[in-house]
Amino acid sequence: MTRELNGAQLAILANRFEGIARKMANTLLRTGRSGVLNRARDFSCCLVTADCELLASAESLPIHVLSGPDLMARTMIENHPTLRRGDAFLHNSPYHGCSHAADHTILVPVIDDQGVHRFTVLAKAHQADIGNSIPTTYHGAARDVYEEGALIFPAVKIQSDYADVSDIIRMCELRIRVPEQWYGDYLSTMGAARIGERELLALGEEVGWDHLEAFSRQWLDYSERRMEQALRAMPNGAATVVSTHDAMPGTPETGVAIRSTVTIDPTAASISVDLRENADCLPCGLNLSEACARTAAMIGVFNSIDPSVPKNAGSFRRVTVLLREGCVVGIPKHPTSCSVATTNIADRVANATQCAIAEIADGFGMAECGAAIAPSAGVISGIDPNTNEPYVNQIFLAFTAGAASAWNDCWLTVGHVGNAGCCHLDSVEIDELAHPILVYERSIIPDSEGAGRHRGAPSSYVEFGPDGCSFEIG
Repeated sequence: MTRELNGAQLAILANRFEGIARKMANTLLRTGRSGVLNRARDFSCCLVTADCELLASAESLPIHVLSGPDLMARTMIENHPTLRRGDAFLHNSPYHGCSHAADHTILVPVIDDQGVHRFTVLAKAHQADIGNSIPTTYHGAARDVYEEGALIFPAVKIQSDYADVSDIIRMCELRIRVPEQWYGDYLSTMGAARIGERELLALGEEVGWDHLEAFSRQWLDYSERRMEQALRAMPNGAATVVSTHDAMPGTPETGVAIRSTVTIDPTAASISVDLRENADCLPCGLNLSEACARTAAMIGVFNSIDPSVPKNAGSFRRVTVLLREGCVVGIPKHPTSCSVATTNIADRVANATQCAIAEIADGFGMAECGAAIAPSAGVISGIDPNTNEPYVNQIFLAFTAGAASAWNDCWLTVGHVGNAGCCHLDSVEIDELAHPILVYERSIIPDSEGAGRHRGAPSSYVEFGPDGCSFEIG
């Protein structure tokens, strides 16, 4: 039996795994073709165990990784029970664990020399376009997935023996706008996943697979103990908070009220978030995928406690998220549209959850982060008059939205609660070089912050438009 690792060994290997995730992310940032990847950094890279438990995710977007990688890896194994080295799978199905259709994810099983599946690496990248019926990756008004229009891939094999399955590539190139840009982003995402596979194979050769398996078990157990300590420091209590999304096509005239009930039991070192008392799925794209419903609740929890607690499957053991099928913040069934599952309603879940924790106890919780997504972070598309070629890309020109916490002022450019400040603002000059766009002003509005014991973010102002042409923004 493998001996127990000491604290130093755990710390070293934890950083080795996080370092692999960072290498994957560096590949995506430096080689992504679209601005949403190489400027805004709207992507995430993580590692999960062979048992489909999140192990390491470096500086990933929380809405991408807290829940979802586990579900996607499980779908891969269920759909493809015989995994081989050189396989890779494309996944964006919100009905099988992905966040929403815009987040194309490459899963690569890490297979050792004896053919044993040891880990799975995931590289998730938000796309500039996915073939929706309108030129945006956020089709909030889509009544169902058919009107949404995106190609849906439930862990579909896209590489075998390290070679592309060309049928899948051709399907994407015929459906997705600016196909050469999509293919460049696909190569970038695949490259990131293969970097992760290569590094894990080398690490297994270096220290031994049994040693890594022992580390995974002990690291997750340690993370659970850290979560137990954090929860035992909180008071016993329960609270319900409602956060309301504005009305839009497909919603009631009064908007969508999202109710989150949080119960803290410090004796049992557990916390639960009950989202079952909410409306049924709506005939629009606001519905959450299961991954986003679980993740949004967990974001609210982790925003409200000791930030040094590791975010992985170990600490998640102490968090229960209660969902129901057919709920706008639950488990959707095909053909429900989940086009904007990572933002809008997900933000309402996270905000209500962290505000409920603030209601339970002073010194914990967080205020509500601001709403997303303004036109300053919309998807622009059209024909570039300088090249006479089509273009499509999501811009990230301005956002603030940061909320005050129980112990500090806001993070100014949080973007929205699900991004946690991990996305970058675009360079005005680079956007103007890349697209026929002119930015007239970008600034912070004085005296617009949320005053209090700790301050919420001031608002931003941006004015921009097409340069010598017209474009669509969605």
